[in-house]
Amino acid sequence: MRKIWSSFFNGKMRRLVLIAFDILCFAGINAAYYWICSVAEGSPRYNDEAYIVDSVLLLVGIFGFRLALQVNQNVWRYTNTLAYFVMVAADASGGLAAMLLSRTVGYYHGIWHFVVVASLTDLTALVARFTYQVIYRRRNAMQSISHHRINVAIVGAGQLGFLLANDLLGNSKSNYRPVFFIDRDVAKIGSRVAGLEVFREDKTVHETMKKYDVEEIFVALTDLDSDRASAIYEFYRPTGCKIKIYDTPVRETNDRGKQKPALRDFQIEDLLFRKPLTIDNLEARYYYTGKTVLVTGGGGSIGSELCRQIAKCSPKKLIIFDIYENNAYDIQQELIRTYGEKLDFAVEIGSVRDRGRLRAVFDYYRPQIVFHAAAHKHVPLMEHSGGEAIKNNVLGTYNTADMAEEFGVEKFILISTDKAVNPTNVMGASKRMCEMIIQCRTDSKTSFAAVRFGNVLGSNGSVIPLFKRQIESGGPVTITDKRIIRYFMTIPEASQLVMHAGAMAKKGELFVLDMGKPIRIYDLAVNMIRLSGLELGQDIEICEIGLRPGEKLYEELLIKTEDLETTENKMIFVEKDTPLSRAEVDRKIEILTDALKEAGDAIASPRIKRAMARAVPTFHDPNEVNSRASEAEEMRSSGAVTPTVIRSSRRTS
Repeated sequence: MRKIWSSFFNGKMRRLVLIAFDILCFAGINAAYYWICSVAEGSPRYNDEAYIVDSVLLLVGIFGFRLALQVNQNVWRYTNTLAYFVMVAADASGGLAAMLLSRTVGYYHGIWHFVVVASLTDLTALVARFTYQVIYRRRNAMQSISHHRINVAIVGAGQLGFLLANDLLGNSKSNYRPVFFIDRDVAKIGSRVAGLEVFREDKTVHETMKKYDVEEIFVALTDLDSDRASAIYEFYRPTGCKIKIYDTPVRETNDRGKQKPALRDFQIEDLLFRKPLTIDNLEARYYYTGKTVLVTGGGGSIGSELCRQIAKCSPKKLIIFDIYENNAYDIQQELIRTYGEKLDFAVEIGSVRDRGRLRAVFDYYRPQIVFHAAAHKHVPLMEHSGGEAIKNNVLGTYNTADMAEEFGVEKFILISTDKAVNPTNVMGASKRMCEMIIQCRTDSKTSFAAVRFGNVLGSNGSVIPLFKRQIESGGPVTITDKRIIRYFMTIPEASQLVMHAGAMAKKGELFVLDMGKPIRIYDLAVNMIRLSGLELGQDIEICEIGLRPGEKLYEELLIKTEDLETTENKMIFVEKDTPLSRAEVDRKIEILTDALKEAGDAIASPRIKRAMARAVPTFHDPNEVNSRASEAEEMRSSGAVTPTVIRSSRRTS
């Protein structure tokens, strides 16, 4: 019987019952008004025929506008103020339309019939729905008493916080019970939002949390930047409550307006101590629409994110080229799950070191745009195996650039790194050589450009995944030097920059991102430990192991002796140094290839490093650079702007 009753009040049947209820209310109100007009002392008798016509017009007008504005499509248990406003607008419009039509057909006998009946019908419908909503929420609240729910405080009594509170209060299956709001806005303090009191964000609120037995804190603030996120985390951490953020998924930054907010744990990205880079990709998206795009290293961290972003642009075809089949398989399966047959793409396994394989791929697919992300990037490994850095990074870039010219590619975008600036290691020097290869081709029909940025959060082999694994295993967390600083950006930021540069590129530009201030790796490690709920020195240790071969204390994003030009985006600059000629670059390539022949199969041959120093004049010994690191602008500035380490404290009962 219960199933029959439940199914009766589900879906369309529930809407029909609600419409029938509204019509009965209208009929009752209309009949009552007729009785008052006909019987009440001193009231004039209403013309019966005119009354019937006007009543029909009112019925059609009110319910016709409700149908047109889809009023009854709302699920009234979860609806908001907008739905009620739309109902008022529908009924007012319906009453006005009925009155105007009555005048047209000649049955009009005054305004009051239309105003009174339409207003009371609307009021009855609003009261009924609002009462239903209140009863439903109260029923859920009573049901929640029977099972344990976690008491939470919501930081932010604005629109986002209101939506979160309503969602939790209206969901009987939720494990959370919001008990109050916290806000800085003086106008909101002491008032109520969604039926919950708003408290001031000061030290007294910690005691309030104990009083209400709050176990978790949900941060629901729009435009939450890293400075505010850091302050919030530091302020509420002494309470011992778990702190979460209510916002949209990080990966879907470009489609933020389409995403439903969700709860998530605080992440180190939230404490990056600079505002996330925002790039208007609308123009870039249109640029890639209908184009055949090839991504070398398409299975890597940056390459795979590029593939995701390009897929959103509806390309004619996407080609993923990678030597590592496991990564290529992962992005292939992800794109199949996401797009199915809507996206035309292909995966090709091969190495950029193999000119024959490259030529076959370029000849078969004829790409119009190439993103060259294939490279060896690990500094210590390339310091030991420098010959492989030359073969893969330098010669691989040379090969791919040659194929781009041979097969008439429109644009070729190289992914570079801040380690190419005054490099102190073979990997950085090899990437500087890659930039030279790109910059010398200003006479080509293909538009070549390079994009340079710093460390990418969460990329394969980056410091954050390493720290996470070390923390999960109980430590110690290892850092090379407490003084070391680095620039950071997120994977979506990096891919946006690259795609934006690809759309803007003309001839030989080197695009550079203003990445803000550098971050001390030590502070990063401390904050990650505390985000994991551990205490430095008590639960886990940080161990300083010394600089690795080729590593320097700081990275430089820009070559300071060269000019910078602004672009339409204030965060992106173009570095304009004088490019070498093709002949000069070819001579440098010859120096490196000769060194490879001389080194043969030798392990860690010193010939490679000497040849790299000859080919890249800005290549410096790391000890020389580190000895004068205290004089560097990057090191001086980092001391003043490095993020404040989250202070350690525990909740006392």
